[in-house]
Parts: sequence; structure tokens; C-alpha cells
Amino acid sequence: MFKKSLSTAVVLVILLLSFTLTACGGVGIASLQRYSDTKDGYEFLYPNGWIGVDVKGASPGVDVVFRDLIERDENLSVIISEIPNDKTLTDLGTATDVGYRFMKTVNEAAQGDRQAELITAEERDEDGQVYYTLEYRVLVGDNVERHDLASVTTNRGKLITFDLSTAEDRWDTVKNLFDTVASSFHVY
Repeated sequence: MFKKSLSTAVVLVILLLSFTLTACGGVGIASLQRYSDTKDGYEFLYPNGWIGVDVKGASPGVDVVFRDLIERDENLSVIISEIPNDKTLTDLGTATDVGYRFMKTVNEAAQGDRQAELITAEERDEDGQVYYTLEYRVLVGDNVERHDLASVTTNRGKLITFDLSTAEDRWDTVKNLFDTVASSFHVY
């Protein structure tokens, strides 16, 4: 019974993804919705079929969380940390520096229950606003492998981290979608 429901869920996910991908392998903009936070000054696109999660009582700094209705452990979050108003992202270091610092923080905070490995760290500039895109492979517990893609920037005295996460075995399936969503994140 479990295998049958699992295979049904897999078929539904494949159908959902096929509707969100265009024939040329890109992500159709019509398959994405816009989220905007005018208080903190950021916005991003997220996939249809993802829903907001109540973040009351969540970890400090968690501003918003969305998750996939079908792949319930596939999610995105925005985390906001205070930094001095005069600090820019490049003041915090290069993309690689910041990526390794995040990785070290995750690994130390998890006390062995979570080990992150930085895969790539890239910088992009949109009209003078610098963003770092950081890709991680994360081992949770003994056998759970995850894949995270984060977009990080500073705005109004805040370090804003936009993070997408999925199971490692789904990464190849959602990579193009996650790339599109991560690059849609921007501050204003």
C-alpha cells in the first residue's frame, strides 16, 4: 500500500513539474507566483502549488517559509539578520568567504547532526545590488541528504538569505526551477 501511494505521489510530482517546465527546458514564468514583502523590501517568485507556512515560533530571523504541497520537504525560506547599516555584502567577504562562513555556522550549530558542504559560490550584480548564490549539499543525521541553493544580499542594515531546499535525489529534477526562483530574489 505504501509503495503504491509513493508511486502515485511520484507520478503527481512528475506531472506537476512537466506543467511548470517549458518545452525548451526553462521555467515558464506563468507557472510562478510573485511574493513581495514591502516592510523588509524584498520579493521573489515561487512555484504554483507551494503554500505559505506559519512561522510564528520559528527560529529567530525566519521571515517567511513556503513549501511544496506534494513534496512536503521541498521548501524555501527567507531569514533576516541585523548587520550595521553601513555594511555591504562585499564588506562581509567574497561569495566563497560568506559561503564557507555559513557552512561553518551550520555545522557548528548542528553539533554533528547536520554537515553542510559548499559546492559553488557565485556573485551576481543587478543594477549595483550584489547577490551571492551559494549551493550546498547537506547531510542531516545519518542518511538524509539534502541540496540547498541560497541567494544572499544586504539591504537596509539587514543580511537577507533566501534559501531553497530539496532532497538530494530530487536535485536534478528541480535544479532549473530552483535556479530560476533563486535568481528571481531581489531587494528594493
